[in-house]
Amino acid sequence: MHKKTSFLFNNYAFLFCFLFSTVSVNAQQIFSNNKYPLTYFRQPLDITPPALAGSFGEIRGNHFHSGIDFRTNQREGYPVYAVADGYISRLRVQNSGFGQALYINHPNGFTTVYGHLQRFAPKIASIVKNLEYEKKSFELDEFPNEALIPVRKGEIIAWSGNRGSSGGPHLHFEIRDSKTEETINPQFFGIDIPDNIPPVIYSLYAYRLNGKVFNESTPKQAIAISGANGNYKATAPISLTGEVGFGVVTTDRHNGLSGTNGVYSIQLELDGKMVYTSALERFAFEDSKAINSHIDYPTFLNTKRSIQKSFVDPGNPLSIYSNLVNNGRINFNDGAVHQLRYTITDSKGNASTLSFSVHAGNVPVSATVIPSGIIYPYNKVNEFNNDEVKVTFPKGTLYSDLAFTYKMLPKPQGNAYSAIHQIHNRYTPLHIGFDLWIKADNLPEQLREKALIVNTNGSSQGGYFDNGFVKATPKNFGSFYIAVDTVAPRIAPVNISEGKNMAGLAKIFFRISDNLSGIKSFNGYIDGKWVLMEFDTKTATLWHSFDERTSTGKHTLELVVIDMKENTRKYSVNFYR
Repeated sequence: MHKKTSFLFNNYAFLFCFLFSTVSVNAQQIFSNNKYPLTYFRQPLDITPPALAGSFGEIRGNHFHSGIDFRTNQREGYPVYAVADGYISRLRVQNSGFGQALYINHPNGFTTVYGHLQRFAPKIASIVKNLEYEKKSFELDEFPNEALIPVRKGEIIAWSGNRGSSGGPHLHFEIRDSKTEETINPQFFGIDIPDNIPPVIYSLYAYRLNGKVFNESTPKQAIAISGANGNYKATAPISLTGEVGFGVVTTDRHNGLSGTNGVYSIQLELDGKMVYTSALERFAFEDSKAINSHIDYPTFLNTKRSIQKSFVDPGNPLSIYSNLVNNGRINFNDGAVHQLRYTITDSKGNASTLSFSVHAGNVPVSATVIPSGIIYPYNKVNEFNNDEVKVTFPKGTLYSDLAFTYKMLPKPQGNAYSAIHQIHNRYTPLHIGFDLWIKADNLPEQLREKALIVNTNGSSQGGYFDNGFVKATPKNFGSFYIAVDTVAPRIAPVNISEGKNMAGLAKIFFRISDNLSGIKSFNGYIDGKWVLMEFDTKTATLWHSFDERTSTGKHTLELVVIDMKENTRKYSVNFYR
């Protein structure tokens, strides 16, 4: 049974006045019955008017966007403010992800998150740097007690940046439930973004389901629509027979300098009765990958077009759905004409509608064809074994029952120690990884510790040798084989060379990379003592910022970079300060 978010219609006037003050909201407008504080938090930036490069719940690769991205005029270095009193509850430094991030716990039971920061405020930066030297690690994930770093509302805690997996300068901002750690739409808390623009609806699709599991073979029909400014309709009559699901492509913009953002809610009515609702009020991080079940995943892989399905797979764990009738699957078999309407709403309450009618057939749909392949139920542990490969799908891996297929292909040329094993196909999304064992073929004993599994795109899946097999946990279906990684990472100095005087420079820069398994660690030493090296994954740039630890005179720097298969590269150089 699906978890369902509880929604109320226009009967909380206080929330209506805040969220939807700029528009007239009809009877179909939905919003949460949870009561969030509307004046407790201030804006995290003083840029006016505020503008977003990404909205809450926006569709991203393999996840829903967990917060809102504030634009910073394509620049770094804007002051970031604590949005309310509280204390720093988490200090996070990563090579990728949020890069540098701060978490603040507030007395009202919520936690705010600030990501992709350029630098921390001095008192925080000092604590972070001391911890990094204490642990001899650039990456940190520390949880200070509430007495260590208290903050006041409006206090500068950092400056905005572009660290981690950011695609450009901006501030990533979240509000989370401190107990459940669910992330919540910040616009429910008075984080106001000027917006009186309704969502845009680009296209409508009908899927011929007829009792079958949705997959890459499901027939899909594009239905022509027209309209603008919140009012859309189908341009021609539609005739459908049997069980059908619908999907839409839709985005949103706000006033001013707006990116193309996601919408808040999608509702579908059949003859005046709601049969499907999704609303992005909040979600749990462990469920975020189910975005691949929420959308037409095969179409996304092929075209990068995000069609949001209005029918729900049985194994989809997301709690964003409500008002489901038959999980959004509609039977058109009575010969009548039915009226359907989508209502799509943004976080400010601006709504667009798409109306269309369907002439239902009355000819019985032919019996369901039994699909080829081994049927694996979505709600059980499933296993596949033969002499060359073993596969285990833990419960919760699949969103729907699967007609599993497998094929063994010839061993590829070059660095390969097994045949290629085609594990189903890439068009079926998985919620969690599956366990894969591949039998090694003529793998020399001295290379066993270097063995790993790769897919046919050359991407490492990790893995280790055990009792004649190499085991890994891929996150997606595909074609896999055993390879070995015996090549050490590459170190390329950028601004340092033997005997160079670095007195006028604040930092030493390197570029580092690895050919296959990925970089596991990097450590720098000046005159034999560990020094902090910082790394940015998206640019593959590694650097050390000089401080009081490096005095004037001659010094020796040693840099050691190790990959996931323990291949090691060392670089040593003398320099002057």
